[in-house]
Amino acid sequence: MTIFPKMYSVLCVVLLPILLSQQVDAAAVISIDFGSEWMKVGIVSPGVPMEIVLNKESKRKTPAVVAFRDDVRTFGEDAVTVGVRFPKNSYKYLLELLGKTYDHPLVQLFRKRFPYYEIVESDRGTIEFVHDDKTKFTPEELVAQILAKAKDFAEINHGQQISECVITVPGYFNQAERRALKEAASLAGLNVLQLINDYTAIAINYGIFRRKEINETAWYTLFFDMGASSTKAALVEYKTVKIKDKGYVETVPQLQVLGVGFDRTLGGLEMTLRLREHLIKAWEANGGGDVRASPRAMEKLFREAERLKVVLSANTEFYAQIESLLDDKDFKLQVSRAELEELCADLWERVGAVVRRAVSAAGGAGAGARLVVAGGGSRVPAVLAVLADAVQHEPARSINADEAATLGAVYRAASLATGYKVAPLNVRDAVLLPIQVVFTRHADGVDKLVKRTLFGPMNPYPQKKVITFNKHTEDFSFNVNYAELDHIPSTELQYIGALNLSEVSLSGVSAALGKHVGENVEHKGIKAHFNMDDSGILNLVNVEFVAEKTVTEDEDKDSTLSKIGSTISKLFGSDSETPEKTEEQPQGEAKNDTQKLNETTTDKQNSTETDSNPKPKIVILKEPIKSEELVLNLQPLSTDQFKNSKAKINELNTIDKKRVQRETALNNLEAFVVDAQMKIDMEEYAECGTEEEIEEIRKLCSETSEWLYDDGYDADTELFEQKLNALKEKTHPIFYKHWEHRERADAVSAIRNLLNSSKEFLKMSKNFTKESNEEKDVFTEVEIGVLEKKIEETETWLEKAIKEQKALKKNEDVKLTVDSIREKMANLDREVKYLLNKMKIWRPKKPVKKDADNKTEEVVIEPTENPETQEEAPQDDSGADDKPEEEVKEMDTKEESTEPPLQLSDGQAEHSEL
Repeated sequence: MTIFPKMYSVLCVVLLPILLSQQVDAAAVISIDFGSEWMKVGIVSPGVPMEIVLNKESKRKTPAVVAFRDDVRTFGEDAVTVGVRFPKNSYKYLLELLGKTYDHPLVQLFRKRFPYYEIVESDRGTIEFVHDDKTKFTPEELVAQILAKAKDFAEINHGQQISECVITVPGYFNQAERRALKEAASLAGLNVLQLINDYTAIAINYGIFRRKEINETAWYTLFFDMGASSTKAALVEYKTVKIKDKGYVETVPQLQVLGVGFDRTLGGLEMTLRLREHLIKAWEANGGGDVRASPRAMEKLFREAERLKVVLSANTEFYAQIESLLDDKDFKLQVSRAELEELCADLWERVGAVVRRAVSAAGGAGAGARLVVAGGGSRVPAVLAVLADAVQHEPARSINADEAATLGAVYRAASLATGYKVAPLNVRDAVLLPIQVVFTRHADGVDKLVKRTLFGPMNPYPQKKVITFNKHTEDFSFNVNYAELDHIPSTELQYIGALNLSEVSLSGVSAALGKHVGENVEHKGIKAHFNMDDSGILNLVNVEFVAEKTVTEDEDKDSTLSKIGSTISKLFGSDSETPEKTEEQPQGEAKNDTQKLNETTTDKQNSTETDSNPKPKIVILKEPIKSEELVLNLQPLSTDQFKNSKAKINELNTIDKKRVQRETALNNLEAFVVDAQMKIDMEEYAECGTEEEIEEIRKLCSETSEWLYDDGYDADTELFEQKLNALKEKTHPIFYKHWEHRERADAVSAIRNLLNSSKEFLKMSKNFTKESNEEKDVFTEVEIGVLEKKIEETETWLEKAIKEQKALKKNEDVKLTVDSIREKMANLDREVKYLLNKMKIWRPKKPVKKDADNKTEEVVIEPTENPETQEEAPQDDSGADDKPEEEVKEMDTKEESTEPPLQLSDGQAEHSEL
């Protein structure tokens, strides 16, 4: 493992113990860092620390590509190879197509970059790839197949079924894009525990190795991540906080995202495309022909430009070379790093802008934060130079640029999954796209449009929010939209898509209000409860009408319903909810908790001074309101659409399974034919069969081999298996006899060793009978006789069987089989073990005592749990029963402690060993 010893020690201490002897029923969970170009998979399973899953080529990352050719579906490197020859059949850079309408600017940019794909509009308004006359694929279906392959890699590596995962997602993804990725994961058979922002996953990976540095004093780190398609920067705060998630207050380390900047089209792909254009112009300048008209030639140039970009990150110049680029003409061109930097000159300023936006979004916090880089694009020297200039210090490369997000996400997966205990790390992400509620209120004879911010820019999440409507008495509706986006650069606004998210229609409002009327009832309005979950997806939890009823002490005793309502109100009034704001109260005038507490205390004091009588009780009354939510920006998959997509993927899986079964059957038959032909030509095998049998096998192998390379190569799985079974049936008697003759010598040697040791034990045992020694009457004469008879029978059988076997030829039926020898050994071993066990538990009789009447009393020493270690121990009659009860209890408490093992303090991490 190429990892520094100190870091590996921390890895083992922080990560292996976090999986603390997990529960037996704990299942493996994975993380999938799904990028535009590459996919990495992390896994954590019982007893195994988190690690990167290797693909079938034993590599740690896999191209996020799926291809189809001649009814064969391939992934990763194989799909890339298919794409060079048949670009239209290989699908790549799919992440940025999720959750997009056909007319979305990023879809049009994709079509411009890769013109050989045929893309049409689907019934939902999204896009579909036209694969052939019968088949179309949506981005969700293609992504689902790649995610399923990631799941397959993990299951093959760890030999168990996997269903739960955490998937990284670009932090700038909107609601539609996040839902689309979750739908793709569902199509892949994965239960998504969380969609985690990629920079947040990197921050987790960075923080878990620095837990001992996190204290009540906040410190900051600025993470920069340039990938294939986009660039992100996030300013993160680390400090300890007090939380009460488990019913009691505890201090835990926390990371909180304070500011984020991003550029959706700035990445390694843009550099590659510019290099490709440079190569195309050089080719055209030399009269090479119209290379743009050939998708295959364009794909070759794209692959060479990608390779060239990577090489120029470490070298100042390099040659681009392509054999038979077009019309059997080769292409060769020397390209320098300076040329690449000049081609991308306008991109470098955008790199610095991303960092500045992240710092600005944090509102001035995090001055002097350390800059840590991740992502493949961060290796470009020009990018590092711009970053150093932007932050006035050298960027740190203290994390694995490729795998930090994967490992951070799998740590998060372990904390969310059942059966794992992880060192706590509280995570608070930030909202990039603010969300507001918009509704119409009728006042003074006119309708007024009212907007209320639900989640503002950089608001932390996960979090619950409540919006109160206290002027509506009839059924009404409201909209959930993106709020003001002044903090988003104008170049990025076009990529957000539709700003209207959903419309919520409420019914039964007047009926709910009518159920709770009276002088002692005060209406508190219609409350809509929202939740921004861990995945950054907004959910409408429920809508309800709330009222307060003032009751006297007598009424309260008679009102069971009131008591239930009060209990329910306490449940809903948790600390996790944001204080509710009414329509009349402007947002800027919202009272904080301290002001409310002071006012409440003053009211209670005044009440006590003026009225000694107890105050009437207030009961919270709640009535559910029916709500229907209509998604406006991009409709999620309907039930039928989901079933159709799932059926399409299952059909492809079935085809793959049958193909693998056929290939396995073919390989098994080919291998067995070659193996059989080789063995029957060896004397040691040939002498185990008759000449007729050997000749028949040779003929059958020859016929099968010829059939395989002629008509048989296109046969089905069942025919391959039939041919293989026929060969095995003919060769089995010979191969079996050869195995018996080869293994017999070792088996005979083993049984003779057992006979010798049994004889020695028998000789010793005869001295432990009552007849030979009254003080050591361990065995009876009958027991000794049984063992002696078994030894004699076994020895006689062995010598006779060996003699009979030697009289036979090797091609005759075996007389002395290895199984028969094993059976005899087991029978003899059983008799010896019986006597050995009896000897272990035997104890000598205690000396005879006499009582007052001169009668003898025989006392037997009882065996203990470990008689071998207790046999020589002196007897202790000092009165253990007189030990104080408290002392016994203390010992019992220590033995039965339920404190989990391997609980680590922050200071132990670096000095502990695995």
